[in-house]
Amino acid sequence: MKKLLALAVAGTMAVSLAACGSSASSAPASSEATSEAATSAAESAAESVVETTQGGKVGVCIYKFDDAFMTTYRNALQEILEGKGYEVTIVDGNNDQAKQNEQINTFITQGVDALIINPVMTSAADQIISTVKDADVPTVLINREPTADQMSAYDKLVYVGCDAAQSGTFQGELILDTENKGDINGDGKVSYIMIQGDPENIDAQLRTEYSVKALTDAGVEVEQLDLQRGDWDRNKGQEICQNDLAKYGDQIEVVFCNNDDMAIGALQAIQAANRTVNKDIYLVGVDALDAAKNEVANGNMTGTVLNDAKGQATQAVECMEELLGGKTYAAGEQSVYVDYVKVTPDNVKDFQ
Repeated sequence: MKKLLALAVAGTMAVSLAACGSSASSAPASSEATSEAATSAAESAAESVVETTQGGKVGVCIYKFDDAFMTTYRNALQEILEGKGYEVTIVDGNNDQAKQNEQINTFITQGVDALIINPVMTSAADQIISTVKDADVPTVLINREPTADQMSAYDKLVYVGCDAAQSGTFQGELILDTENKGDINGDGKVSYIMIQGDPENIDAQLRTEYSVKALTDAGVEVEQLDLQRGDWDRNKGQEICQNDLAKYGDQIEVVFCNNDDMAIGALQAIQAANRTVNKDIYLVGVDALDAAKNEVANGNMTGTVLNDAKGQATQAVECMEELLGGKTYAAGEQSVYVDYVKVTPDNVKDFQ
C-alpha cells in the first residue's frame, strides 16, 4: 500500500514537473532531457514518500509486566516493531484497568499511529473500543478477547490471539494420552482440582471448561474436588495446591492449571507433599514457558500447551500494518487465531 501510494504521488509529481519544464523555458527542452528530469524527479519523490510513511509511533499496553507469558510476548513485540523501524513505547498497567485507561488516553494525546492493547479486564472492552474509535486510532487487541459484538463497533480493530477452548481441549487430551487416562487409583473416575486464572478472563473460563469437557466427551467420568482462583500467579498456585493436597490427599489424581506459572507453583506443593508427577498424580499447564518445558523434559510435569507468544506477536504486527495500510475488518471477521500445540515428553525437545 505504501509503495503504491509512493508511486502514485511520484508519478503525479513527475508529470507536473514535465509540464512546468516545457512552459518555463523560452527554448523547448528535448524530449530526452525532459524524460530524464521527470524520471529523476519521480525517483526522488518516491524515495521521499516511502521514507515519510515508514515506521511511526506505536503504543503498547500490557496488563502487567510481571506476568511471565506476557513478558515473553511484549519482548517479542518490541523486537519485531523496533526491527521494522517503529518508535515503540510499552507501558505496564499494573493489573489496574483505570490506570490502563489513562495510558491509552495518553498515547492518543501523544498522537500514536497505532495501538496494541492487552486489556487488564475483558469486561472493559466496550470502553477501550469506544475510546480508540473516537480517536480513529487503528488498534490490535491481544491475549484477552472481547466478544464479536463488542468488536463490531469499530472496523479498524482486530483481535489477535489463540482459541482458548483449543488449549483447554489439549490439556484434557494430555490426560487422556496417559496409560490410565487420568484414573490413577482405578475407581472409574478422574478426581481433579482446577487452579483457575482470573475467572473474569475468557481464556480462564474456556480452559477451565474445555479441559474437563475433553475427558467427558471421551466417556470419562470426572469428579471436581476443588476449583479456586489463582490469578495466574505462581505463589497462589503453590498455596492452593498445598491446601488441597492437605485436604484431599491421595484423592487428587489430576491438577489442571490454567497457566504454567501456577503449574510450577503447584509442582512445588506436590513435591513438598512427597507426591510424584506421572506416577501418583498428573499435572498440566498452558503457555510452554521455559521453566515448564524443563519440567516436562525432566518428567515433573505431564505436559503443557504452547501458547506461541512470538507467533502471536508476529501476527499482531502484521495486522497492525494492514490497518495502517487502510485495511478494515468486517463484523464477525475481527479475530485472528494462532494455533496452540501440545508439548509432551516426546516432543518437548523440539521447543527447547
